[in-house]
Parts: sequence; structure tokens; C-alpha cells
Amino acid sequence: MIDLRPVGYVIGLLVTALGMFMLFPMLADLLADNGHWPVFAESAILCILTGGLMALACSNGVSQGLTLRQTFLLTSAVWVTLPAFGALPFMLGATQSNLTDAVFEAMSGLTTTGATVLGGIETLPDGIKLWRGILQWLGGIGIIVVAMVFLPELKVGGMQIFRSEAFDTMGKILPRAGQIAASISVIYVTLTVSCGIIYYALGMPGLDALTHAMTTVSTGGMANSDASFGAYGAGVHYVATAFMFLAALPFVRYVQMMGGAGRPILTDSQIRTFICIIIVCVVMISFWVWARENAVTELAFREALFNVTSIVTGTGYASADYMQWGTFPIVMFFFIGLIGGCAGSTACSVKVFRYQLLFASIKTQIRQIHSPHAVFVPRYEGKPVNADVMNSVMAFFVAFLLLLGLFSVLLGLTGLDFVTAVSGAATALANVGPGLGAEIGPAGSFAGLNPTAKWLLAAAMFIGRLEIMVVLVLISPRFWRT
Repeated sequence: MIDLRPVGYVIGLLVTALGMFMLFPMLADLLADNGHWPVFAESAILCILTGGLMALACSNGVSQGLTLRQTFLLTSAVWVTLPAFGALPFMLGATQSNLTDAVFEAMSGLTTTGATVLGGIETLPDGIKLWRGILQWLGGIGIIVVAMVFLPELKVGGMQIFRSEAFDTMGKILPRAGQIAASISVIYVTLTVSCGIIYYALGMPGLDALTHAMTTVSTGGMANSDASFGAYGAGVHYVATAFMFLAALPFVRYVQMMGGAGRPILTDSQIRTFICIIIVCVVMISFWVWARENAVTELAFREALFNVTSIVTGTGYASADYMQWGTFPIVMFFFIGLIGGCAGSTACSVKVFRYQLLFASIKTQIRQIHSPHAVFVPRYEGKPVNADVMNSVMAFFVAFLLLLGLFSVLLGLTGLDFVTAVSGAATALANVGPGLGAEIGPAGSFAGLNPTAKWLLAAAMFIGRLEIMVVLVLISPRFWRT
């Protein structure tokens, strides 16, 4: 039997912390005097009491570290439990969401997907707007810790290649998590505060500046307007683009910069490849739009830059309805959403380094065919890649494609059309946000989908955020055997 007490203890503490964060939107509603503050007071009490009692009940089983099975269980259980409690304000508050919509919105927030079932966002109480931002902000910093501490230890999707990047990742998990969280928290908060100050200086109202700073740095994408960032001007677009880009870089490089080692961020092949992808896509879409409009305009370049960066980082903001730009940009946006940012960042999707390893493997295989008697080894940043890393990456790609097909079929069975089903499955599994089509595209929302489709998409967000393999391990009967 797995000792669940260490897992319950950590989850209890996190639920308690989530309840304490609910006090901030409660204060926002109090200051706005809109009468909605009791919703967050009640939700906070429920979370703090439940989490506190759970932590207290499990405290006698806390050890210095977690076993491998406990770590798998904890990593998944956190992303199930927190959305369940995070959904409380949506059910009790002004949105009066049903259970399906509330869980969908909370799951989308904490996984930093950014898909929403809410409409008329401009009219929502300040507390709800802030709560959506807080959920994404917490999810962003949470996934960095998971990517830097747990996934390398669990050998998920090739993440073990980053084991020795900046920390000794062998040993006791919980003490190491605290050490890494302390380091990245300084960077994360600094980026958020800087982004918020610049937004405010450019004319954003205070609440919007704060909320959008949190959803930008977390690459979450939830905005305080149905028009997303189409409601703001050029200056805001360029600033948002810059911070989305910064948030999609490996946070381990920022930690190294804090320690006085600035060279790695300049020589990281993952970062260079990521920059090249953005540049190529922006140039191609800019020329496409200029050709359609028969004019070279700054607006077309800015919208291409903003929306490409937003989709490739998995943020999901939109400054325009790119569904109206023609077939080529639509196809490109679908595929760049499956690329993602760098490993160890708040960005989502497959991640750049996996494509680098995939192409390295293909290159090695081609050379092996040309010279059957020679020995070739895939390399990453000039170093040989172990077979277990390559196997892990290939397993991830296969699992991703199989799940993409499975969720597409299941969504189609609920009555969704082909484009909505496939793009919905892709955007949820890759945690991007907007899909394609009139209903779930950049100008739409997920509100009109049937409840079954929403639950399927919420499950896809959960699986995708945890890099797929963690969840697949848990559903294996072998995992639960003694």
C-alpha cells in the first residue's frame, strides 16, 4: 500500500494556501463595494478549514522525502484537488456557474490554458476578474516547480536531460522543491511586478494591469475583456509580447543569471531555436497579410508578432480575429500551438527541446542508413543523449498523438464538428487556449459546448499540463500493486 499521508499533508497545505489567496479578491470586492465579497469569504473559510484539517490529520506521516510512487501521485493529485476548490467562487459568485462550467474555468485557469466559458467578462465583479488572474498566476509558478523538480526525477518526456542544469536534483524532493521555489519566486514576482507597472503606465486601469500582468507572465491568457487584448493599443501589445517571450524562456537560466552566470542564456540552443521559430512565423504571416491588404503596415506586423508569440507560448491572448486572415495563417496557428516554449518555463505544449531531440534522432537514423556499419549517437547541445532520454521523448510524442486522436474522436461523438473537435482537443491537450472555428476560435468561447465536451476538455487540460506520462502511469494497474 502507498502511504498517502505525505501526499495528503502537502495537498492540505496547498489548499490552505489557495484559501488564503481568496482573501485578495474578497478585498477587491470590498473596495469596489459591489456586495460580492461574502462569496470569497465563504470559499476561503471552506478551503482553509478543509486544507488545515487535512494537513493536521496527515502530519504524523510526513517524512523527509517522498517515494517515487508518492511523487507521481502528488504531482497529479495537486492538479485535481486545487481546481476543485478553485471552482468554488465561480459556483457561489456572480457567475453562478454550474459545476461543469466552474470546474472547467478553474482547470483552465490553474493549467494556464486560458479557455473560458464566461461571457460579458467586462461586467463581472472585480473579485472574479482578479481570481481568474490569481488562478493562472499560481498555476504558472506551480508548473515551473513541477518541471524543474518533479518531472526530471520522474523521467517524464525526456525531462531528465535537465537534471543537472542548476540544482542537484537527486536526493530529497521536498527540501529541494523549497530551495528551487524560493529562487524562482523572486524572478517570477519581479517579472509580474515589472509587467504590471508598465501596463499601468501605458494607461491600463489598476485592476486590469495587475490581472493581465499575472496572466501574461504565467502565459495563461485570461483577459478582463471579451475582446482579449484587442481592447488595448500598440504599446500594450508590444509590452505583452515581450513578457510572454520572457516567461517562455527556461527559468533555470534566470536562476543562473542571479548567481552571476549570464552566458548560458545566450548559448542555450533551445532558446535560439525558439527565437528562430517566432521570427520565421512572424515574417511569413506579416508578408501574407501585407499581400492580402496590398499595403505594408505596422498594424499587420504588430498583430502577427503579438498573436504568433501568444499562440506559440501557449498564452492564448488575441489582438485580432486571425480566423479572418485566410487559410494559411489558420493552419500555421494550429501547428505552432503544438510547438510551445522552452522546458522549465510557464509555457505549455510539446516544448522546443523535444522537437530538437526528435530531429536529432531522425538525423542520426538517416546517417545510420547511409553508413550501416558506423556508430552514430544523437546529440543535444553537443553532448550525447542517453537512450533512456530518447525513449522517453519518443514515448511522449506517441502518447501525445494518440491522445490527440482519442480526444478528437470523443469530442466528435458529443456532436462537435470536425474543426471544433480537433482544434479543441489540440488546444486543451497543449494548454494553448483558443481553438479554431467560429465557436471556440479567438473571437469565441467554450460556453456553447455541451457538458460532456467540457468535461473531456478539462481532462485533456489536466493530462497535457502534467506532460501526459505522469497521468498515464497512474492509470496503470502495475502502479498500484505493492
